[in-house]
Amino acid sequence: MAGIVGWGSYIPKYRIKAETIAEVQNADAAAIKAGLGLTEKSVPGKDEDTATISVHAARDALARAGIDRKQIGSVYVGSESHPYAVKPTASIVGEALDIGNAYMAVDTEFACKAGSATIQINAGLVDSGMIKYGLSIGADTSQAEPGNALEYSAAAGGAAFIVGPNSESVATLDYTCSFTSDTPDFWRRAMQAYPSHAGRFTGEPAYFKHVSSATDMILKKSGAKITDFKYVVFHMPNGKFPLRMAKQFGATKEQIEAGLVVTKIGNTYSGSSILGLASVLDVAKPGDKILVTSYGSGSGSDAFIFTATKKITEAQKKARKVNDYIARKEYITYPQYLKHMEGIHQ
Repeated sequence: MAGIVGWGSYIPKYRIKAETIAEVQNADAAAIKAGLGLTEKSVPGKDEDTATISVHAARDALARAGIDRKQIGSVYVGSESHPYAVKPTASIVGEALDIGNAYMAVDTEFACKAGSATIQINAGLVDSGMIKYGLSIGADTSQAEPGNALEYSAAAGGAAFIVGPNSESVATLDYTCSFTSDTPDFWRRAMQAYPSHAGRFTGEPAYFKHVSSATDMILKKSGAKITDFKYVVFHMPNGKFPLRMAKQFGATKEQIEAGLVVTKIGNTYSGSSILGLASVLDVAKPGDKILVTSYGSGSGSDAFIFTATKKITEAQKKARKVNDYIARKEYITYPQYLKHMEGIHQ
């Protein structure tokens, strides 16, 4: 199959602490942090939307890939917070990257797995010979209704991957599969300002069923055991769910830790699992095997097995890492947070 030729990430510098939100909501910050397994979240700047995040991440991916950008034959941007209801984000990204006009472009939407799905699409296009390189992006500036529990975790950020020939890959894509069902755990109808969710229903029949089923499927398909992987990444709606998933499959703290970015920046939705993947690629060594399973409400999971190649070590030096963006932060007040979100979503 095809593989990852370059990767990049972007997380806005602004942060808001759980205590800051809890004070306004008259809630117990300690209980919230313990329940969600996170302490703060990233917030987009007033002029940072999904397109902005996508371009930043894609530029880092191009820096690592070192390819002729005019050979990118497709741009796919997965998000549930595209800046326009009618007007593609993908074409904005293509124009900003100056890749010319000879490329396929489309926006995808499947809740938090809209980004991971584009990796599968581009891998198929590369393998078929239709394109040489494809750009896959997952990014969000997640919305949460003030006063809702989601307000503590809905964050901003994204990751980008250039998919191309195996021979040029920093990580080969060895296997991928998906598990999908009509399970309505999270939704937002047209003209609604904020999404709705089905509370505890989002756990067992939604996240856990789909992530575990897709992971089981790919382990059987590949014949691999969980101990074969140096790194394991599960979608991170909060800090608790992926740890429970890791425990179920017998993944250790060491396997899960490098990709567990949610505890520091919150849930970046379409950027979540693939930011975990980017964080792992930032530190992986040649030969390391990586298991990634995304999740998108509605509901579905994409599972992947990657193997890092000799090219990864040099590529890691060519752009900023996820942890560089995590470390770059500036705290804001709750009124500032509301202003930032209004600027993005109006």
